[in-house]
Amino acid sequence: MYFVAVAALMFVLPVLSILAEWAAGSDAGLLFLVGKWFVFWAAGIRLLLAGFKQVLQPSFTAKTIFGIDDPDAEKLVTEIGCGNLAMGLVATLSLLMPGWVAPAGLVGGLYLALAGVKHAMNRDRNAKENFAMVTDFAGAAILAVGVIARIA
Repeated sequence: MYFVAVAALMFVLPVLSILAEWAAGSDAGLLFLVGKWFVFWAAGIRLLLAGFKQVLQPSFTAKTIFGIDDPDAEKLVTEIGCGNLAMGLVATLSLLMPGWVAPAGLVGGLYLALAGVKHAMNRDRNAKENFAMVTDFAGAAILAVGVIARIA
Protein backbone atom coordinates (compact mmCIF):
# COMPACT_ATOMS: atom_id res chain seq x y z
CA MET A 1 0.00 0.00 0.00
CA TYR A 2 2.89 2.38 0.79
CA PHE A 3 4.31 2.11 -2.74
CA VAL A 4 0.93 2.68 -4.41
CA ALA A 5 0.07 5.66 -2.22
CA VAL A 6 3.42 7.39 -2.77
CA ALA A 7 3.37 6.74 -6.54
CA ALA A 8 -0.18 8.08 -6.76
CA LEU A 9 0.61 11.23 -4.77
CA MET A 10 3.91 11.92 -6.50
CA PHE A 11 3.02 11.17 -10.12
CA VAL A 12 -0.41 9.78 -10.99
CA LEU A 13 -2.66 12.34 -9.29
CA PRO A 14 -0.64 15.40 -10.38
CA VAL A 15 -0.59 14.21 -13.99
CA LEU A 16 -4.33 13.44 -13.94
CA SER A 17 -5.01 16.88 -12.45
CA ILE A 18 -2.92 18.58 -15.14
CA LEU A 19 -4.70 16.64 -17.89
CA ALA A 20 -8.13 17.39 -16.39
CA GLU A 21 -7.46 21.12 -16.17
CA TRP A 22 -5.99 21.18 -19.65
CA ALA A 23 -8.96 19.20 -21.04
CA ALA A 24 -11.34 21.63 -19.33
CA GLY A 25 -9.90 24.37 -21.52
CA SER A 26 -7.46 26.04 -19.19
CA ASP A 27 -5.37 28.67 -20.92
CA ALA A 28 -2.53 28.17 -18.42
CA GLY A 29 0.73 26.88 -19.83
CA LEU A 30 1.90 23.35 -19.18
CA LEU A 31 4.76 24.37 -16.86
CA PHE A 32 2.39 26.58 -14.88
CA LEU A 33 0.07 23.59 -14.39
CA VAL A 34 3.03 21.38 -13.44
CA GLY A 35 3.91 23.84 -10.69
CA LYS A 36 0.34 24.15 -9.46
CA TRP A 37 -0.54 20.47 -9.33
CA PHE A 38 2.78 18.98 -8.26
CA VAL A 39 2.99 21.48 -5.41
CA PHE A 40 -0.55 20.56 -4.36
CA TRP A 41 -0.12 16.76 -4.57
CA ALA A 42 3.61 16.06 -4.06
CA ALA A 43 4.48 18.79 -1.55
CA GLY A 44 0.98 19.32 -0.19
CA ILE A 45 -1.09 16.20 0.19
CA ARG A 46 1.91 13.81 0.33
CA LEU A 47 3.66 15.73 3.12
CA LEU A 48 0.37 16.39 4.91
CA LEU A 49 -0.52 12.68 4.95
CA ALA A 50 3.04 11.70 5.88
CA GLY A 51 2.93 14.22 8.71
CA PHE A 52 -0.31 12.81 10.07
CA LYS A 53 1.08 9.27 9.89
CA GLN A 54 4.33 10.32 11.60
CA VAL A 55 2.57 12.21 14.39
CA LEU A 56 -0.13 9.60 15.00
CA GLN A 57 1.95 6.46 14.38
CA PRO A 58 5.66 7.37 14.57
CA SER A 59 6.70 3.74 14.97
CA PHE A 60 5.68 3.05 11.34
CA THR A 61 8.24 5.49 9.93
CA ALA A 62 10.88 4.59 12.50
CA LYS A 63 10.59 0.85 11.86
CA THR A 64 9.57 0.45 8.21
CA ILE A 65 11.40 3.37 6.60
CA PHE A 66 14.45 3.82 8.81
CA GLY A 67 14.69 0.31 10.28
CA ILE A 68 14.93 1.66 13.85
CA ASP A 69 13.08 -0.35 16.47
CA ASP A 70 13.61 1.98 19.42
CA PRO A 71 10.77 3.86 21.13
CA ASP A 72 13.07 6.86 21.60
CA ALA A 73 13.27 7.26 17.81
CA GLU A 74 9.54 7.94 17.77
CA LYS A 75 10.16 11.33 19.42
CA LEU A 76 12.24 12.42 16.44
CA VAL A 77 9.79 10.98 13.92
CA THR A 78 7.00 12.96 15.60
CA GLU A 79 9.06 16.15 15.20
CA ILE A 80 9.61 15.33 11.52
CA GLY A 81 5.87 14.79 11.25
CA CYS A 82 5.15 18.25 12.65
CA GLY A 83 7.37 19.77 9.98
CA ASN A 84 5.67 17.69 7.29
CA LEU A 85 2.26 18.82 8.55
CA ALA A 86 3.28 22.48 8.38
CA MET A 87 4.82 22.24 4.89
CA GLY A 88 2.01 20.06 3.62
CA LEU A 89 -0.69 22.41 4.86
CA VAL A 90 0.87 25.45 3.19
CA ALA A 91 1.38 23.56 -0.09
CA THR A 92 -2.18 22.21 0.02
CA LEU A 93 -3.59 25.68 0.64
CA SER A 94 -1.64 26.96 -2.38
CA LEU A 95 -4.52 25.66 -4.49
CA LEU A 96 -6.65 28.41 -2.91
CA MET A 97 -3.80 30.93 -2.60
CA PRO A 98 -1.94 30.89 -5.95
CA GLY A 99 0.75 33.25 -4.60
CA TRP A 100 1.83 30.46 -2.27
CA VAL A 101 2.69 27.99 -5.07
CA ALA A 102 6.29 29.13 -5.62
CA PRO A 103 7.25 29.43 -1.93
CA ALA A 104 5.54 26.14 -1.04
CA GLY A 105 7.16 24.43 -4.01
CA LEU A 106 10.56 25.81 -3.06
CA VAL A 107 10.31 24.64 0.56
CA GLY A 108 8.74 21.29 -0.35
CA GLY A 109 11.25 20.68 -3.13
CA LEU A 110 14.21 21.51 -0.91
CA TYR A 111 12.88 19.23 1.80
CA LEU A 112 12.42 16.36 -0.66
CA ALA A 113 15.91 16.91 -2.12
CA LEU A 114 17.55 16.98 1.30
CA ALA A 115 15.56 13.93 2.47
CA GLY A 116 16.63 12.15 -0.73
CA VAL A 117 20.28 12.93 0.00
CA LYS A 118 19.91 11.61 3.54
CA HIS A 119 18.33 8.41 2.23
CA ALA A 120 21.14 8.06 -0.33
CA MET A 121 23.75 8.30 2.42
CA ASN A 122 22.28 5.25 4.14
CA ARG A 123 24.02 2.24 2.60
CA ASP A 124 21.68 -0.18 4.40
CA ARG A 125 18.48 1.09 2.73
CA ASN A 126 15.50 -1.24 2.54
CA ALA A 127 13.05 -1.31 -0.39
CA LYS A 128 10.79 1.34 1.15
CA GLU A 129 13.67 3.68 1.84
CA ASN A 130 14.98 3.16 -1.72
CA PHE A 131 11.55 4.03 -3.05
CA ALA A 132 11.34 7.07 -0.76
CA MET A 133 14.77 8.19 -1.99
CA VAL A 134 13.89 7.87 -5.69
CA THR A 135 10.53 9.59 -5.31
CA ASP A 136 12.05 12.33 -3.15
CA PHE A 137 14.64 13.12 -5.84
CA ALA A 138 12.08 12.93 -8.67
CA GLY A 139 9.63 15.11 -6.75
CA ALA A 140 12.32 17.67 -5.98
CA ALA A 141 13.30 17.86 -9.66
CA ILE A 142 9.71 18.27 -10.84
CA LEU A 143 8.99 20.87 -8.17
CA ALA A 144 12.13 22.77 -9.21
CA VAL A 145 10.83 22.94 -12.78
CA GLY A 146 7.40 24.04 -11.54
CA VAL A 147 8.82 26.71 -9.24
CA ILE A 148 11.13 28.08 -11.95
CA ALA A 149 8.20 28.21 -14.38
CA ARG A 150 6.04 29.92 -11.79
CA ILE A 151 8.69 32.54 -11.04
CA ALA A 152 9.51 33.12 -14.72
